[in-house]
Amino acid sequence: MMAALTGRIPLIALSVAALFASAVHSQVPAKAQAAAAAATAPPPKRIKSFDDTMPSSGARIDPATAPGNALFQQHCAMCHLGGVPKAPSPNFMGMLAPDAIISALTDGVMKAQAAALTPKQKIEVAEYLTRTPYASYKPAPPPAQCSGASAQFDMADVPQPIGWGRDNSRFVPAQIAGLTKAEVPRLALKWAFAYPAANRARSQPIVAWGTLFVGSQDGTIYAFDPETGCTRWTTRLVAEVRTAIVADPVTKRLYFGDLLGRAHALDAMTGKPLWSTKVSDHASATITGTPALGGGLLYVPVSSLEVVEASDTKYACCTFRGSVLALDPATGAEVWRAYTAGPPTDQGKTRQGARILGPSGAPVWSSPTYDARTQRVYFGSGENYSSPADENSDAVFAVDARTGTRVWSTQLTPHDAWNVGCMLGNDSCPKENGPDFDVAASALLIPLAGDQRILVVGQKSGEAWGIDPDTGKIRWNQRLGHGGTQGGVHFGMAAEGQRVFVPINDMADTHDARVYDAKLRGTGLHAIDAATGHEFWYANPADNCAGKQFCDPGISAAVTAMPGVVFAGNLDGMFRAYDSETGAVLWQTDTTRPVKTIDGRIGNGGSMSGSGPAVWKGRVFVNSGYGIYSHMAGNVLLVYGPQSKPAP
Repeated sequence: MMAALTGRIPLIALSVAALFASAVHSQVPAKAQAAAAAATAPPPKRIKSFDDTMPSSGARIDPATAPGNALFQQHCAMCHLGGVPKAPSPNFMGMLAPDAIISALTDGVMKAQAAALTPKQKIEVAEYLTRTPYASYKPAPPPAQCSGASAQFDMADVPQPIGWGRDNSRFVPAQIAGLTKAEVPRLALKWAFAYPAANRARSQPIVAWGTLFVGSQDGTIYAFDPETGCTRWTTRLVAEVRTAIVADPVTKRLYFGDLLGRAHALDAMTGKPLWSTKVSDHASATITGTPALGGGLLYVPVSSLEVVEASDTKYACCTFRGSVLALDPATGAEVWRAYTAGPPTDQGKTRQGARILGPSGAPVWSSPTYDARTQRVYFGSGENYSSPADENSDAVFAVDARTGTRVWSTQLTPHDAWNVGCMLGNDSCPKENGPDFDVAASALLIPLAGDQRILVVGQKSGEAWGIDPDTGKIRWNQRLGHGGTQGGVHFGMAAEGQRVFVPINDMADTHDARVYDAKLRGTGLHAIDAATGHEFWYANPADNCAGKQFCDPGISAAVTAMPGVVFAGNLDGMFRAYDSETGAVLWQTDTTRPVKTIDGRIGNGGSMSGSGPAVWKGRVFVNSGYGIYSHMAGNVLLVYGPQSKPAP
């Protein structure tokens, strides 16, 4: 991995910068190039089934013929197809590890309901839900346990209030990064870890108390020694960890959310679970944004996969309402809840006779932003799932951090109601039919001159917005891409001072048969002025896909900045470091290549989406693999550090 970057540093820096300087353009020429490239691309095709967006990592169970199908219908469907509001839907359970389902049926929460099933039948149910042959599922033991000095926590390394769940600006100061811009071209792989039985890695790593904390697809939380990769402890929970982990320096606790919509608190020193709170009674509720600490409370965003359930033409759509709730960090008890949409009421029936309920949806996908100065919390919402679209979708909210009372809301895109039925072209699609322009990334609260401040908001429309945090008034708007269901800003921007780095996805084929104006395609990384929205530079990455399925050069993952450098991972698996002043590429590596891991196995990355990189004491930590929603599978945690300087 970048082993060829040896030799004298000045020469390397110059050659790398020269090699990739052509990727940095002003806005107009770059988008003209994108338009020319798109002219030769095949027209987008509508997917036939949502399963088409899920990459296969080996043998797959056909749910129509699986023995577990009849067993599920007989023993489970009554509750899990809507009969019991809190019962997770099959879509959720299909994202769990097979052994987690078997454990729940054998000696877990579903033991009584599964009492009539034999061990073989429990396996068949798990295979039907996960579509994975149980014989092919081989969870590996955790990596080596730390001993001696490597087992010790560094209590002087107190977690700072930066990154997701704290200030959300995703800027790492020099004293924490421990890495200089001059050292970045010499980054090389130090060690890697392959998450067992995983095709995606969606929990951002963080480092606190000299320990690397990260969650995984099978629900395991790892506490690694960042230098060697041995583990200080591991704790396995039931469901995939979707969010970054937030470290509280006062209580020495870790907070995070999981796929099944549970917020958790763990003891950071031991991994002992302290509390777990289900944040919504809705069966499709989940947590995708990192819980945020501030003002003595833990603010948890609530999103939902009902947008997928709604693709079934027989499904009564929809009843989910997005929200942010405040929990007591000590106990997990709910203090207040601020809803976005709803409550839904009857709006008629579809041609198939399914009830239409609305307004619904407006999920909160991202980490809320806490403002200590005004005691407010800012967050954005996604689209409505059903008609009618209301004023709360694709909006930005400010609420009182102590009570949840709404202070103001500003809608960025009106009339947006959409669900996966629109991708399939069926009658589940609301009459508005999109455009699905979620405000999916955290709002950045940026200081300006004269004690002024501004909220910078990125949207899946391909636009960035400057909003007055006191009033909600829009100050400026800048179009950076064409946006779309899989376009625009997805998971997270970063800021260095007043310079904001905006990643744009803008997939050429969004798999929903929509055709976008190729002249506006903004795939890549943009740098803009927080005060005015003026674009400083635009780095348009090369397309390295060469026809690979589920490959795209767009940037969906959150980006991370440090002094002089911005790190960004792409959907084609390329991981790059950009000069924050010019946009020139300082360093890059292909994370899809096989690597030998610390426990002797072989792992490889894939698309990079969701979580972004972490930087700490001269090390860069990043996950690679996003085998879901038309992206490439992978399962690795990669740790980079600068190679030693060559002898003169």
